[in-house]
Amino acid sequence: MSLVTRRMENMNIVLKIGDQAISSEELYPLLAQYRLLPQLAKEIIIDQAIADITCTPEETNLAKQQFYQRLQISDETQLKAWLDAHGMTQEQLEKLSVRDLKIEKFKQLTWADKLDPYFVKCKGQLDRVVYSLIRTKDPGVAQELYFRIQEGENTLSELARQYSQGSEAQTGGLLGPVELNTPHPKIAQILAASRPGQLSPPTQIGDWWIILRLEKYMSAQLDDKTRQRLLNELFQGWLLTQLQQNVSFSPPQVSAKKEQSYTGQSS
Repeated sequence: MSLVTRRMENMNIVLKIGDQAISSEELYPLLAQYRLLPQLAKEIIIDQAIADITCTPEETNLAKQQFYQRLQISDETQLKAWLDAHGMTQEQLEKLSVRDLKIEKFKQLTWADKLDPYFVKCKGQLDRVVYSLIRTKDPGVAQELYFRIQEGENTLSELARQYSQGSEAQTGGLLGPVELNTPHPKIAQILAASRPGQLSPPTQIGDWWIILRLEKYMSAQLDDKTRQRLLNELFQGWLLTQLQQNVSFSPPQVSAKKEQSYTGQSS
């Protein structure tokens, strides 16, 4: 009788990978080792939160149909193959098929009425800009380029291609559209206070001297796409808070011999 066979007879085996048999006792240390415990805790927190969320039969059938289509399950053979590959029962799969729908309903019930004030709070970071930039480490060069642009001797695009020392040189200094929270905070501050077409004098940021011009300012709107994004942000923030405040991990005590079995070490 092989070592694996003897181990399988003496333990509650939940997973077998090649010649390695994993017992339920060994599973926790492995989840911890591969940093999967926080994600497991998050999924349990979500399941607890959506436990009382209900769906109509029509919603359930549609969610199930769309879910099966995404998994490319169209018959019993494909269903069995998928269940076997994921170690799940059909009952678990049925619950999984409506889980995303319940999560979206939970988000709406919890935060839909908070989106307007949250949008106002975040709007400054959601606004988008198109801007032009020249950067150089020589303050004298930066000042000279600024005056040449101001006096109309050269365009910013021409000078960016020739003198800018970043990847923006390839686009004639043009960057964007990007959200205001994307550039360096000091750049974002200058752009937020600028008018389209306004050229800002050289500003030092770290080792660089930066010349900026705001080309276009696009104010964020609370449309469906933005609503969904903000709902997701609020949900993820809530989930992180729940994980930090309500979850503690208690590793089971294992003997040295058992620890060797899941680390693959032997004496």
